[in-house]
Amino acid sequence: MGFISLGCPKNLVDSEVMMGLLDRAGARLTAHPEDAEILVVNTCSFIDTAKQESVDTILEMARHKTSGSAKKLIVAGCLVERYRDEIMKSIPEVDAVVGTGELEAILEAAGLARPAAAVSTSPFNIITSVHAAETRPGKESQSGTHKHEHEPLKGLDFSRAEHGTGLAGALAPEGSISGVTKFRPEGDLREQQGRFTREDWQGATHLLPTYLYDEATPRFLTTPKSSAYIKIAEGCDHPCTFCVIPNLRGKFRSRRFESVVAEAQQLVARGVEEITLIGQDTTCYGEDLGLKDGLATLLDALAKIEGLRWLRFLYAYPNRITGKLLETIARHDNICKYLDVPLQHASPDLLKRMKRGAGADIFLKTIEKVRAAVPGIALRTSFIVGFPGETVRDYEILQEFITAAKFDWLGVFSYSDEEGSGAFSFNEKVPKRTIEARKRRLMKLQQAISKKAKQQWVGRELVVLAEGESDETPLLWEGRTQFHAPEIDGKVYINDFTELGADVTALEPGRFYRAEITEAHEYDVVAKILAGPL
Repeated sequence: MGFISLGCPKNLVDSEVMMGLLDRAGARLTAHPEDAEILVVNTCSFIDTAKQESVDTILEMARHKTSGSAKKLIVAGCLVERYRDEIMKSIPEVDAVVGTGELEAILEAAGLARPAAAVSTSPFNIITSVHAAETRPGKESQSGTHKHEHEPLKGLDFSRAEHGTGLAGALAPEGSISGVTKFRPEGDLREQQGRFTREDWQGATHLLPTYLYDEATPRFLTTPKSSAYIKIAEGCDHPCTFCVIPNLRGKFRSRRFESVVAEAQQLVARGVEEITLIGQDTTCYGEDLGLKDGLATLLDALAKIEGLRWLRFLYAYPNRITGKLLETIARHDNICKYLDVPLQHASPDLLKRMKRGAGADIFLKTIEKVRAAVPGIALRTSFIVGFPGETVRDYEILQEFITAAKFDWLGVFSYSDEEGSGAFSFNEKVPKRTIEARKRRLMKLQQAISKKAKQQWVGRELVVLAEGESDETPLLWEGRTQFHAPEIDGKVYINDFTELGADVTALEPGRFYRAEITEAHEYDVVAKILAGPL
C-alpha cells in the first residue's frame, strides 16, 4: 500500500492512524506508489488551491491503476466530506472514499478484516521508509501538468485556484461518557444556529464527524525519528465567516487528558524528543471536559516527561491566551518559547465581518503581555488579505499593525471564496489583482522586519536540531531551533563543523547540537556547530 497525505499536520496524523490500522491488519506499506497495489490519497479541502492539489494528486495516482500495478484507489479526508458522491461519479478509478470521521473504515475500503485487539501495550510503529515523498504535502502533484480523460469534479469551481464527513466513528469517541460525545456549549449553540450545516454541499452526509483516536490506536509515525505530532483535539466551534473547517471536521472535541499523556510517554520511550501538540484551536483544550486552563495543565504534565527536549503547540486563539498558559510556558525549559496566534487581520471593522472581534490596539496589548511574561518568545501569525469589503483603510491598518508588532514569523493568505462559508454570500468582493498586490506588499514589509530581527541572532549560541543535508548542496545541513516550528518557518543552515573535529558526515539527523549563529538573511540564518550531540 502507498499513502499520500496532503494538507496540514492534523491531516498527517489521520494518515498515520490509517497506516497504523492497515499495518496491524497485515498490510505492507511502500514508499513507492508505482509498487503499490492499493493507493490512498488523504486530501485537503480548506481553500481552492488545496482542493486543486487534492484533485491533481488523485488524478495522478489514477494513472497507476490504468498503466501500473495499482488495483485499488482510495480517497480519504476533507475533500470526501464535501464531495463524497461527486468523487466517485467523476473519477471512476476511485474505488472507495473515507471521511475524516470514519478513519477505521480504511480497513473495509482496502478489503481487510479488522484484527483482534493488539496485545502489545505499545501500538506505535516508527518507520523511516514511508517518508517525505508519500506523506508530506504536494510531493506527488507539483507539476500540475497531467491531463486526465475525465471532466473536473462537478461542483468544483477552479477559476480561483491560483489563489495562493461522513459517518460517525465506528467506536465511541474519546472525551465521551457512555458513548455520547461531549461538546462545548458554544458548539451546541452554534449548531442550532446553523454553523455546521452541510445541506447545500452535494454529496456530503448529514452526520458530522465525531471520531477521535486515542493512545491505544495503532499509528505509523512518518515524521523524522526525533519528532512527532499529537492531535489533542478535533473540530472547531468558532464562527469565522471565511472558514469551512467546522463543516468539514465537526464540533470541537478534546481527547481525554490521560490519553494524551499516555501517548506522549509512549512516543518519548521510543526516542521522540520533540512533540508538537496540534488542533484547530489547542487553547480550547479541555473546555468540553470541564477542565479549567486545560492546555496549561496538559503542558505542565507533559513537560515533566523525562527525555522530552522540546514541547510546543499549534495554534492559539488570541482571546484564549491566559496568564496561566504564559506562566506555564515560561516555567518549563523544555516548552519552546514559541507562540503561533493566527490573527487574520488587524482592522476592527473587518474582523467584525470575519466574526473574529478585537483589533490592532487589543492585539498589541496582548503581544506586549506575551513578551513580558515570556522574554525572548518567538511570535508567529497569519493574515488574510482581500476579504470581502476590505477597504484601503482596512489594509493600511493592517500594514501599520505589522510594522508595530514586529512578528518573528508571518504568513499571508489570499482570501479564498469558499462555498459554505459565511463570507461566500458577502458583496464587495475584492478583485484578484488587488488581493495579490496587497499580499506582495505585506510580504515585502515583513521581509525587512524579519531581516532586521534575524541580524540580532548573530553571535547567539542556540541548540539546533539537525534535520539532514540541504537540498541545495551536501556541503550544507539544515536544522531548526526551538524558535522554528516544523516545516513552516525559516531554516538554520549549518556550514561549519570544524569544532567537532570531523566533516559534515559527523552530524546525525534527529540529534541536537549546540551552535553559534554566524550570518542572518531575511528568513534564514547560518550557524556553526560548537558541540554535540547533546
